[in-house]
Amino acid sequence: MGTTQVESVPEPKYWHLRTVLSEALETEFSVGEILPNERELAARFGVARATLRQALEQLELEGRLQRRRGVGTTVAPPRVGVSVGTEQHVWPGAAGDAWQPADCALAVPPAAVADALGTGRDEPVHTVRRFRTTHGRPVAAELLHVPASSVPDLSAIEAPAGPARARAVLRELQRRELERQESTVELGSARAEDAKALDRLPGSPVLVVTTRYVARSRTAALSVATYRADTCRLTFGDSGGVRIDHDPHRRAS
Repeated sequence: MGTTQVESVPEPKYWHLRTVLSEALETEFSVGEILPNERELAARFGVARATLRQALEQLELEGRLQRRRGVGTTVAPPRVGVSVGTEQHVWPGAAGDAWQPADCALAVPPAAVADALGTGRDEPVHTVRRFRTTHGRPVAAELLHVPASSVPDLSAIEAPAGPARARAVLRELQRRELERQESTVELGSARAEDAKALDRLPGSPVLVVTTRYVARSRTAALSVATYRADTCRLTFGDSGGVRIDHDPHRRAS
């Protein structure tokens, strides 16, 4: 591997190095491949290790790299496409759903959730906890709030707790006719619980997608899904196949 010197440029040196490294990731490395150590990379690009670390941290923040303890710095998988605003309205847990149910609890939700559901603030609701992974890493965590009135035939005896209880709630939702679903997207910061589930630090940037499911002109379920902002991209409409990178050194797909 030859030596590539970083030329003097008006922009910060680490940012120019980040651009050069980004091009190298596209042309020389594949997903999951381990990068050379910092000493080798600094020598190759003719920069101080402090400058190299800044560039690597920027690429990690952008989701291009991931640092794995005991492994090193590897090339991250492509971002996960998150469909928002699709015309195909389906209940959570329908065929093809990429989420994995983890647990379900019957408890009083936060006041804001109760208000959105139209339930009393002291009325317990089913809260299903689900997770989504890709390439072996967590990318999203979801809390799906379902009023008891939406799943009147749910049997506590058949599925008292855990993933089985969560699947039972999702299965009962499928029995209702879904009129529509409405989604909103916000940029937020990971709370401690979400950060732990997503393997990020508290305060890391996240995308919060809130979806309201309507049946019989009432809110039948409310989903609050938290996505890692460094691993996801939003898609609108049914195809979601158009992507243009604003980084000239990254290929459009």
